[in-house]
Amino acid sequence: MATFGEMIRSEKPVLVDFFAEWCGPCKTMAPILKQAKDAVGDAVTIIKIDIDRNPQAASQFGIQGVPTLILFKNGEVKWRQSGVVPAASLVGVLRQFS
Repeated sequence: MATFGEMIRSEKPVLVDFFAEWCGPCKTMAPILKQAKDAVGDAVTIIKIDIDRNPQAASQFGIQGVPTLILFKNGEVKWRQSGVVPAASLVGVLRQFS
């Protein structure tokens, strides 16, 4: 399996959901991420990173609060948003970069 670093350097956009099990808004994001994935299909890879299990990834990207969504393409941050993002907005962002 590809490492996190390899995944975010992909030419295909990769949306990373930094979340925590104890986070209420993160649970709200789960079905929204599924809707977004259903809308964009294989054009975008969506991965979830638990900040409690991966504190180094959280600190590397300066994650202050969860959920934080970061969209990478070719290793570059193309879009970043903290908090719950409505499905329509998220799909719009993903389509813009895919």
